[in-house]
Amino acid sequence: MKPTIRIKRAYEKPLRKDGYRVLVDRLWPRGLAKEAAALDEWAKELAPSVQLRKWYGHDPYLWTEFQKQYRYELKRNKAVEAFMEAHEDKKVITLVYGAKDTEHTHALVLQQYLEEQ
Repeated sequence: MKPTIRIKRAYEKPLRKDGYRVLVDRLWPRGLAKEAAALDEWAKELAPSVQLRKWYGHDPYLWTEFQKQYRYELKRNKAVEAFMEAHEDKKVITLVYGAKDTEHTHALVLQQYLEEQ
């Protein structure tokens, strides 16, 4: 059975129902203590490339094109398959991210992509 995949901002209180918590940003969330993050893993390799992240710059106008380009990266990223294989026994995986904009975050794209696999 595939795990349930959720997403959550890093600044929200960790809960037991979060299950296995994975930070999916390349950069550590500003001002967040490691203990407060309560992470099980930091999977930088699942985040968008530095070039794509800088190009996007969290501009909602670029959201549609960003999703296409990020999905393209994910298809070619061997770390995605390795991540899913390594965690297929988990019941719940929560993808943790730092962005303020909860509607235009790469974590949404990653969540959808992983659920489709």
